[in-house]
Amino acid sequence: MKKTIITSMLVLLGMTGQAQPLLKTHVETGDVEGVLDGTDLAVYKAIPYAAPPVGDLRWKAPQPAKPWKGVLKAEDVAKWPPQPEKSYVKYEMMSEDCLFLSVATPAKSVKEALPVMVFIHGGGFATEHYGGDLWQSLARRGIVAVAIEYRAGSLGFMAHADLAKESDGHSGNYGILDQIFALQWVQRNIKNFGGDPGKVTIFGESAGAMSCHILCASPLAKGLFRACISQSGSMMSATNVVNEQQAQMYGQMFMSQLKKNSIAEMRQMDAKELTGNGVNFQLCLPIVDGYVIPKPIYSLYEQGEYNDVPVLIMHNSDEGAVAYASVSNEQYEQQFRQLPGQWADSAKAVYPGSTDEERLFSMRDFTRDVGFGWPAYAWTTLQKQTGKGPVYSAYLAQKSDTTVYAQGNRRGAAHADDMLYLTGAFNGKTAKYPQEKKVSDLMQQYWVNFAKTGGNPNGEGLPYWPEFEEGKPTVMQFNNGTSLIETPNQERIQLIDRFMKYIRSLSTQNTN
Repeated sequence: MKKTIITSMLVLLGMTGQAQPLLKTHVETGDVEGVLDGTDLAVYKAIPYAAPPVGDLRWKAPQPAKPWKGVLKAEDVAKWPPQPEKSYVKYEMMSEDCLFLSVATPAKSVKEALPVMVFIHGGGFATEHYGGDLWQSLARRGIVAVAIEYRAGSLGFMAHADLAKESDGHSGNYGILDQIFALQWVQRNIKNFGGDPGKVTIFGESAGAMSCHILCASPLAKGLFRACISQSGSMMSATNVVNEQQAQMYGQMFMSQLKKNSIAEMRQMDAKELTGNGVNFQLCLPIVDGYVIPKPIYSLYEQGEYNDVPVLIMHNSDEGAVAYASVSNEQYEQQFRQLPGQWADSAKAVYPGSTDEERLFSMRDFTRDVGFGWPAYAWTTLQKQTGKGPVYSAYLAQKSDTTVYAQGNRRGAAHADDMLYLTGAFNGKTAKYPQEKKVSDLMQQYWVNFAKTGGNPNGEGLPYWPEFEEGKPTVMQFNNGTSLIETPNQERIQLIDRFMKYIRSLSTQNTN
């Protein structure tokens, strides 16, 4: 009897040991220990992937992290990058020492070689934090999930002639260089978390999605990932094109505004003075610098000069609900007065504004189509023409009474609402949100399948999702389940496409 009990205990212990996720491992700079999430995940909440970008390293490319002695306990997320205060983030929660990443892994040994998904957060290149979600819900579907931080605001994107002299003629884009450095770290270290460095998919939302597009276009990121998912963001618009010379001019204006005479003086300033509330840094955008971004990204895609990997590109049906709660007649008219005459008339015809409600919905839709719908369309159609990797297109249209930060009456999914569906916000809430939970499960599994296969979202038990073909119902719409539709809002998208061609023609004439 005693022998049977001992045998049972040994079996139980063996099973428990087998089920234990990888809570301790080693990276290039030392030993690291995570925390248990539930019973099936190890989560490492803050591992430094680069040296603190402070002092003389402010406005320089990221440098290697320094080794540590003993075991680094990655129990708490790192501080936020310096940025303006909000109700939920105060200055004491921020630090310029912000180049950290998190890893959530279900692996029980370093030999599992699981697919890897690396998330890049949004925030207009000026705000937010990698720790908004550590992606446990996706990790539980059989992937290693990584979330990375990068420098934001003027610390991440200020260009200046004196900085260019330090760096072979280019400056700015430090936040993008951080992302590339983090992906290089993943290549060298992720196998120690049970991940496969040959099976990396990048994904991002908003400015994070724009970052993913930049990484698809940058020769510096070649070979660092095999697939890409974009949620509400790309860099196709002619209005997003800022060259090094323009960016350096804005950097000089910023220096003058701060009453400083040199980069050395600016490196002595407190980060709060460079990024906080009331700081007026006017050009927080990635730069066509000839190095990180060799040419305007639309041109790179026209010419087939990009990292040709499978892509899944999505935007949301009510993106503009975060921008407008109401629209006056003067606001409406002012928006279209900015366009050349013939374009203003055409735009008002498809975005009418005869009533308060019509103006509100038209301006929200205008924001959606110009900022997200047309860029997604441009990316999918151009990559189909000049690339070889599969292209998938999606449209999140689920209406819900829950949202991330939209205003007023919504007709679908607002900007950033996709995060609710992919982070598992509806887990355990099926009774209250049955349709949202259904869409959430579908999206998560499609995303994970795309990562596991290196470019195909389809799998057992899921409605079939074909590759994108213009003019055919190949866009996967998520709304009370799924359905296949043609490119949504086509008449408006085609008008914007013609307008963007007009803008690019003006740019070409000016160049010549």
